[in-house]
Amino acid sequence: MSDDLQSIGPGCESAVVGGRLADPGWLVNTDPVQVLEVLGGVVGREEVLAAAVYRASARLNGIADAGVRRQLLALDAARYGDHGLAARITAVPVEGEPAAWWGVDWATGGMVTRQLRRTFTAHTNAVCAVATVVVDGRPVIVSGSRDKTVQVWDMTTGQPLGEPLIGHTRNVCAVATAVVDDRPIAVTGSWDGTARVWDLATNRPVDELFTGHTSGVHAVATAVVDGRPVAVTDSWDGTVGVWDLATGRSVGEPLAGHTGSVFAVATGVVGGRPVAVTGSEDETVRVWDLTTGQQVGEPLTGHTGAVCAVAVAVVGGRPVAVTGSVDETVRVWDLATGQQVGEPLTGHTGRVSSVATTVLDDRPVAVTGSVDETVRVWDLATGQQVGEPLTGHTSGVRAVATVVVDGRPVAVTGSRDRTVRVWGLDTGRQVGEPLTGHTGWVWAVATAVVDDRPVAVTGSWDGTVRVWGLATGQQVGEPLTGHAGWVWAVATTVVGGRPVAVSGSVDETVRVWDLVTGQQVGEPLTGHTSGVCAVATVVVDGRPVAVTGSRDRTVRVWDLATGQPIGEPLSGHTRGVAAVATTVLDDRPVAVTGSVDETVRVWDLATGQQVGEPLTGHIGAVCAVAVAVVGGRPVAVTGSVDETVRVWDLVTGQQVGEPLTGHTGRVSSVATKVLDDRPVAVTGSVDETVRVWDLTTGQQITPLLFFPEPVLAVAVAPGGELLVGFGWELACMSPR
Repeated sequence: MSDDLQSIGPGCESAVVGGRLADPGWLVNTDPVQVLEVLGGVVGREEVLAAAVYRASARLNGIADAGVRRQLLALDAARYGDHGLAARITAVPVEGEPAAWWGVDWATGGMVTRQLRRTFTAHTNAVCAVATVVVDGRPVIVSGSRDKTVQVWDMTTGQPLGEPLIGHTRNVCAVATAVVDDRPIAVTGSWDGTARVWDLATNRPVDELFTGHTSGVHAVATAVVDGRPVAVTDSWDGTVGVWDLATGRSVGEPLAGHTGSVFAVATGVVGGRPVAVTGSEDETVRVWDLTTGQQVGEPLTGHTGAVCAVAVAVVGGRPVAVTGSVDETVRVWDLATGQQVGEPLTGHTGRVSSVATTVLDDRPVAVTGSVDETVRVWDLATGQQVGEPLTGHTSGVRAVATVVVDGRPVAVTGSRDRTVRVWGLDTGRQVGEPLTGHTGWVWAVATAVVDDRPVAVTGSWDGTVRVWGLATGQQVGEPLTGHAGWVWAVATTVVGGRPVAVSGSVDETVRVWDLVTGQQVGEPLTGHTSGVCAVATVVVDGRPVAVTGSRDRTVRVWDLATGQPIGEPLSGHTRGVAAVATTVLDDRPVAVTGSVDETVRVWDLATGQQVGEPLTGHIGAVCAVAVAVVGGRPVAVTGSVDETVRVWDLVTGQQVGEPLTGHTGRVSSVATKVLDDRPVAVTGSVDETVRVWDLTTGQQITPLLFFPEPVLAVAVAPGGELLVGFGWELACMSPR
């Protein structure tokens, strides 16, 4: 049976049997459309792994040239734990391209999963709604987005079917499908207060336009009432509308009873009668008889936050509703009795914004999506979570739908990250052994030497600091925990002969960690009155100090031996301090700081005074600072929201040359190093790339490196290894 959504096309079976998927050269150099066509026929561990590796960055592989694809596939092979495959891919020759500059030593893989089948990327804003239907014998996905469009996708090929459907004038936040007069249709709801009907065979609008709501339509479902197909819509105006899909007319009066906006609707059958189940801002779930328009029984109460999502299923022969809420729980309700079934299903760490149901291994399950960026599967008979969360989305999951393809259940999800993803819900085959680590975005990375071993130290949105062996990629010890919020910054130094890490957090504290024992050193350093965004270390008058920058607009200096602040806070920035680096200028230790106020400032750490005037030129917040020596002169290298990298002579305070341009998003991180006897800067950006610049010439050197998620942290180890934090992941790469 197929391991994917796709059937094997003509000529593809021989490709699979011939082992082409296990051939790195074929993966790198073959047209991605041809590769994607055979992923469904995988057999054997090597091919299953190759298919998973190819899917991991499919949205980029499809538009990249072979040289870039080689680098991405090597990275994704390492994310799945197969370093041998990563090396073989890196060694693949590409016509017209030089040999790969970087090899992938290792990478974590907490964001990859064997269950991801496809990623669709055409929307230009958050995907708020998804539904599935069969058109001309092939399964399709219909998605609605904040970009005001509706997109129809061929689930087999992954390609859009025609142009986006345009007509709504605001966000499309609801989609449902049905068959009317033997033609497949989609019904979409929008913040513009209307619901529209689209003929999916022709991709054209149907005349019906439902305009009865006085506020945005948040959800849509379809049903059959007295033999006629209807759409059920709910709205921020607190009402539920029922519409005849054949005539376009309203059926009866709006269903009124909720005391707040209605966010969710599903339809089902209870006692042989069609019903709608709605969830509301008023924290209740209500059931409506679609034949009479009357509410059935009392509201279902128990959620302690707005009910954002509703689906229906049959469990043990009884109709149930499954609801998701702002209270982060999923609840199951017996629709015949109106009672909650069992305990709430807990595990999500954010609002549960979407729910769908299906059958998996002959058992009814719910599939839920959350703003915590995960998708979870729940056994409705036992109330237990099935397997690990499905991870890969890089922003909140707004929509979930389920469908059975080739006899296998799949889930379709839409996210604020602008993608639609397809997941196989069966367990599938084991592929690789990914290293796991952070469960939130990696904001900071630094390097150190511990017991004669080089290590990387990372700080993350998950509130932890982690230590990684550079040679092995293995995590050293347990995560360092104690911060009560995101860890935004990490630096390393030596105190009393022992290597330590210094971390800054949104919890407003600075903490010092012994990297040998993994224990916190002393009490947290407190004094900042807002999140600590930046940390650097230096030696002042023979004692190790930390320099920290905060959203409170100040820079503070701390004696790491005593844990005490040195002098008064350094003030001058007019907005938050986002970046700090340290160096020596005229034989005096200085700090260089970048701020949301768009300036770079230099501070004498011995006197606490600002050196010279602020360095100005950036036209956006300065997010990253590093220092280097170029031509015997100390310089600062800065990255900004304005997408540029700039170099500054710290002696004269003047910008050196023109801005370094090429990034197409915020430059979030900068590191410097001497490679091949020339000073270079390495910059990472939310545009998902890393660039290496020759600071002497201002030219980019080495090929552009692409990553499947935004790059928020870069560092260069003493041995020349490049460390890149992208999404939740960390990669270690070495020059070849």
